[in-house]
Amino acid sequence: MDHNVDMPELAPAAVIAAVTRDPRLRAFIGHSMIETLPARQARRHLLLDTIAQGFEPGVRYSERQVSLFLGALHVDYAALRRYLVDEDFLSRSDGQYWRSGGTVLPSRSDEPWAQALPTGP
Repeated sequence: MDHNVDMPELAPAAVIAAVTRDPRLRAFIGHSMIETLPARQARRHLLLDTIAQGFEPGVRYSERQVSLFLGALHVDYAALRRYLVDEDFLSRSDGQYWRSGGTVLPSRSDEPWAQALPTGP
């Protein structure tokens, strides 16, 4: 297997910590995992957005990497992956996944492009 040393690590603990910090999502955490997915679409969207922030924009991940990461967050990682794709947080092609939506947090970089992303035409 070919490993890219520059590829950022997927960090499930950071996502769980972010979900736990959000009082609107905290109720869905148990035993250091997401135990249930919100039934209400608005809360589910918020949860998926928080999870999507664990993926680095511009990086392609294998299905195995995505499944292992999501499996550390929730038992039904396939449903979580499907929701992320169906609700346009992740895109998929040829067994590769990449982040295609969600909130982009400010970069630690001082580069001007990281400060303001274009919003469209």
